[in-house]
Amino acid sequence: MTRLWCNEQWLDPLDFPVSPTDRGIMLGLGLFETILAIDGVPIQAGQHLERLRGSCKRLGWNMVIPDLEPTMVELIHKNDLATGRARLRLSISGGSGMVHSLAMGADSMMWMQAVGSADPPMATTAMLSPFLRNERSALVGLKCASYAECVVALDHAGRLGFEETLFLNTAGNLCEAATANVFLVKNGALYTPSLDSGCLPGITRETVIKIAARLGIACVECDLKMSDLNAADEMFLTSSIRGVMAVSLFDDCRFEDRRVTDALRSEWQQTVSRNAEV
Repeated sequence: MTRLWCNEQWLDPLDFPVSPTDRGIMLGLGLFETILAIDGVPIQAGQHLERLRGSCKRLGWNMVIPDLEPTMVELIHKNDLATGRARLRLSISGGSGMVHSLAMGADSMMWMQAVGSADPPMATTAMLSPFLRNERSALVGLKCASYAECVVALDHAGRLGFEETLFLNTAGNLCEAATANVFLVKNGALYTPSLDSGCLPGITRETVIKIAARLGIACVECDLKMSDLNAADEMFLTSSIRGVMAVSLFDDCRFEDRRVTDALRSEWQQTVSRNAEV
């Protein structure tokens, strides 16, 4: 039987107590984290929880988020997902309240669910999105429930035969993919958009930057233009569930060389297998 955790209780999904006036549903006013688990062990859970606490603080929410790693492990076992890969999603809704207020409602909820997750493919395809990221948005750096913009962009890419899409921001600089951070490789060095681009401060992004330093691979966080995309030797995406994933095709440009990408993927896999910080 599928179980989920909500406000410190174990529930059947059919008993999920959501209010029709919850602004998480009405307005997308909510936050979430997606956490990989391997063989029953949540990966980098502490870093995800810390990012979520910081996001709550930015919204002025005083919700106490305890160490939920033991609850994650229990959730995994209750759903018979202790072998192989699983995806945990921890969510917080804003609850009921005035449309013009950020104040957390008395009926706000924090819940977590777990589903199985297949091994990610070695590579993916991506295109440049016709839509732009706003690097000055009030939501920059927050992993928000209001995800419709990404869904629209991914649907557009899918209709054109691509699996992912990359956003430029309003300044014309590379920002991120719809569901991942992005890295370029040129002459053996890494380049990734700085956080000033409006990209999410990804947990795996940070891990890869640290792994690169350990391996002696230069990594520059900077403004990247379309010309940098076109001149790259390799391209890869990073996310908590997929880890390091090569981009084999970007628009009409194919990437055959994956030496740096493969080295970083291997090191990332070893890091998560130990559930260790770099």
